Amino acid sequence: MEFTKDYYEKSEILKAIAHPVRLCIVRGLIDNQCNVTKMQECLNLPQSTVSQHLTKLKAAGIIEGKRNGLEICYKVVNEDVKKIIEALFA
Repeated sequence: MEFTKDYYEKSEILKAIAHPVRLCIVRGLIDNQCNVTKMQECLNLPQSTVSQHLTKLKAAGIIEGKRNGLEICYKVVNEDVKKIIEALFA
């Protein structure tokens, strides 16, 4: 079987959401856009840890951040990921 570019891209998305914290972040961001401070309080993790997870999710093209003054508000932009989360937590 020949693996296409599509298979590699999909596997990178799955790797990115495979961590429990990132999975929780993505699930939360599907319903509510929010900033790092709010996520940090919700997850009870240091801001630097949350930021590292957000960086990985951004690099995988799963989330985007929009600057609003001093804060950045994040949201899920990958429709495939939304479907995956929906299936996992149905």
